[in-house]
Amino acid sequence: MKHVLVAYFSVSGVTAKLAKTFADVTRADLFEIRPAQAYTAADLNWKDRQSRSSLEMMDPNARPALAERVENMDQYDAVILAFPIWWGEAPRVVETFVEAHDLSGKTVLSICTSGGSGYGKSGKILASLTDDRVHWMEGDRFSANAAPEEIDAWLSKKGWKIDRKA
Repeated sequence: MKHVLVAYFSVSGVTAKLAKTFADVTRADLFEIRPAQAYTAADLNWKDRQSRSSLEMMDPNARPALAERVENMDQYDAVILAFPIWWGEAPRVVETFVEAHDLSGKTVLSICTSGGSGYGKSGKILASLTDDRVHWMEGDRFSANAAPEEIDAWLSKKGWKIDRKA
């Protein structure tokens, strides 16, 4: 890989920690996916079917606006998307990110954190938002405390060639 971007969405900091480790291992640039309107604790109450996050996740067409976009996305050969699992899949704001950026010609790998849910269909759902000009690789669920060696070994199994030159 020539130039990698790790783009992550994290409300609690758990996914941010994992994203930073991935960025360190891959010597990637780091970009935080932030919604234009930040989530409050009440917004994230998954037990309340009327909370913002619940309403978004019940509506497959919901697309929360982004606070900002990646400038010069064309400089990247690969993108690693990191996010928590909400209701068994990536949060809608991650879908907004995918649709808001031209990922043509890029390899995209999605990774997630979760308190108990697996990776599920997240990759397939995100890939369905793009066309066949984007190369999606199957992702996986990680602990926020995943060691760099674990990440490096996993990426190697995926066939990622990391340029270790500074």
